[in-house]
Amino acid sequence: MTITWEKPALRPVGLGRQVGIVAAAVTAYFGVRGATEAATDTALANAAAVVRFEKSVGLFHESWLQSTLAGAPAVATFFNWIYIYGHWPVIVATLVWLARTNPVIYYRTRNAMLLSGGIGLVVFMLFPLAPPRLAELGLVDTVTQSDGAYRVLQPTMFTNQYAAMPSLHVGWDLLIGLAILAAAPRSATRPLLRAFGAAMPVLMVAAVVLTANHYIVDAIAGATLTTTCWFVMRAQERRRPHGYAGWDGLVVR
Repeated sequence: MTITWEKPALRPVGLGRQVGIVAAAVTAYFGVRGATEAATDTALANAAAVVRFEKSVGLFHESWLQSTLAGAPAVATFFNWIYIYGHWPVIVATLVWLARTNPVIYYRTRNAMLLSGGIGLVVFMLFPLAPPRLAELGLVDTVTQSDGAYRVLQPTMFTNQYAAMPSLHVGWDLLIGLAILAAAPRSATRPLLRAFGAAMPVLMVAAVVLTANHYIVDAIAGATLTTTCWFVMRAQERRRPHGYAGWDGLVVR
């Protein structure tokens, strides 16, 4: 008798179970995030420190970028839409698509989101940071200015206006971009999917800065955190003889 590992066809992801896992994680994330609201003085002091750091390394361009690139109402509206509709709707749609078509990339993306979200919560608690729109820098909250309902629709218990560092708007959109690039099928739609996967993180970086919701260093921190989590999850896959928990490759002869 010999026992070997083979790589059989992938089992489809149990979508109902995954919806429950992700919903519970998101609820916990926003619940903890809302409960970590810090004192305004601390958040403003940290914002001043971030601005000083950005100036010291030549990265403080938020005011110039908003006044120059988002001065036109049409441009501001476009990036408001990216900020609002280019995050959770895109994340949910992509995770459902991955669950149905590529379980390996689905699990990698889901786990990287969970890990980076947990780390993000720790940073929010240790380093509360007022975003540019609240840091007395003369920047305009373009999202509220054009669509106040977006802020109103976020329950107070699920918000922490000082959770700016790292930017998971950027980080999680980058994870989705990496997932799309890794999972794009070999078909006529592949170039379009890959272009979308590459464009969304870039557009989100522009959106979070131009809407005054994040500093440039927030975007860099978010991208660095989630990319690291992506590669950690990929390394874990490679250490398993069967690739991921959804494969059953044990064959007895």
